[in-house]
Amino acid sequence: MNLKNNKITVGELLDYAPAKAVFQKRFPMVLRHPMLGAARTVTLEQVIAVAGAYIPKKTIEDTLNELRKV
Repeated sequence: MNLKNNKITVGELLDYAPAKAVFQKRFPMVLRHPMLGAARTVTLEQVIAVAGAYIPKKTIEDTLNELRKV
């Protein structure tokens, strides 16, 4: 999948079933978060910037690599 230099939006990722499956497998609680709908316009780059404070860098890199393969 083309992540558009991490400028792809959360909405675009979630609308593509294989990418959504990656998030479902790795971060199932995120897909149940009540603010997910509001995050649809947030870019992957923005998510990575915030997630870096909570999620190990290796996990983020592994997720990005998996998304690139779908």
